[in-house]
Amino acid sequence: MADPFAEVVTLLQPRMRYFKLVHGAGPWRISRSDAGQPSYCAVLDGACRMAVDGQEPVVLSPGDFTLIPATYGVVMSSLDAPPVGIESGPPRQVAPNEFRIGTPEGDTDLRLLAGHCTFGSPDASLLVSLLPRFVHVRGEPRLVTLLQLMREESRAQRPARDVVLTRLLELVLIEALRSSAGTDASPGLVRGLADDRVAAALRALHDRPTHSWTVVELAKEAALSRTTFFERFQHTVGVTPMEYLLTWRMAMAKDLLRRHEGRVAEVAERVGYGSASTFTVAFSRHVGQSPAQYARSIVAYADPA
Repeated sequence: MADPFAEVVTLLQPRMRYFKLVHGAGPWRISRSDAGQPSYCAVLDGACRMAVDGQEPVVLSPGDFTLIPATYGVVMSSLDAPPVGIESGPPRQVAPNEFRIGTPEGDTDLRLLAGHCTFGSPDASLLVSLLPRFVHVRGEPRLVTLLQLMREESRAQRPARDVVLTRLLELVLIEALRSSAGTDASPGLVRGLADDRVAAALRALHDRPTHSWTVVELAKEAALSRTTFFERFQHTVGVTPMEYLLTWRMAMAKDLLRRHEGRVAEVAERVGYGSASTFTVAFSRHVGQSPAQYARSIVAYADPA
């Protein structure tokens, strides 16, 4: 049986971009908006507050980990933050990859790991749409351990350093996402997989993506009525079953075209379309250019370092 979660993360091609240790002291507040830059944060000691656009503010405690696959506006502050509208200056660098926020002197009361990652796939925005908008995992020691390993590796100049960091980041993302698979997760693939009935349909869909699925057939896989399944799928995943199927087929198609695995007609067949023309219409409508144009343009795509 297919593993939808592993397939999406593998296609995303996550890589570490930036990594830092932040020390906090006294009252402080900082805000940022890093459009298109996935960010993550792990609290090692102390506590702070995080508010993400469209989400209720949360208090982060030791062992907490957050992941924002597509960064929105974010405000972070101490628990005794200054009045709203008053922000601290930018973090001050105190050592390589180490920064301090808040009062410049005295003992610190917060220590966290934070950074950005990139998704190597040119189709990252499409795949990110299948993930939760905001991931918050409480008290998962495995995540903190992995991030500490990343910090150690990032500061050392060992052979294959970048390869090791990339693999560690993949593990962090997988651990974070699967640890967040509760009912309080925002809609997305992970929340859908936490629902046994919806998960059965998702696995069937990923196991046979070329099948001409209907909502009725997927409802049978989930052992639910058509109406109940449709509403439950949309509530947990955030899109309708057919929208999800289309998104996944387009993601597979772009991956095949990027790797030049077959002509357009062959790619069409491998992602569930009966003819090249039908596939071309669907691809063009979804992507904004024809499969042939996409394949030609991807030649110029430079894999990020």
